[in-house]
Amino acid sequence: MAEHNLIGAQGEQLACRYLEEHGFEIVERNWRYGRHEIDIIAKQGAELVFVEVKTRSTDQHGEPEEAVKKGKRGRVIKAANAYVQATGADLRVRFDIVSIILHPSGKPYIHHIPDAFYPTTHDRPF
Repeated sequence: MAEHNLIGAQGEQLACRYLEEHGFEIVERNWRYGRHEIDIIAKQGAELVFVEVKTRSTDQHGEPEEAVKKGKRGRVIKAANAYVQATGADLRVRFDIVSIILHPSGKPYIHHIPDAFYPTTHDRPF
């Protein structure tokens, strides 16, 4: 497995543990809809939370969450819509990001961003 895949898998494991420690119930991991994937689907109270995990070994090139750009957000939203339709889930939906920086000599830095982005009906406000 390529190093970036190992880093990603490690980050997703850390994110799951972090979310569970903060009262989330993990429902699915790496749920796929065609070519789109949702890293983690969790429940928190009356909300269904779709979580994008971004993990880096350093912050040298910016914060990991900065990599969740418009295209990625759109793919996550599309997959989330498919999940809700496939499962008939009747909960409020939220999109979070868990950003992780792995420090080789210490504890990983985990930054959870609730409501990180929202689905929109159009690309421009006007």
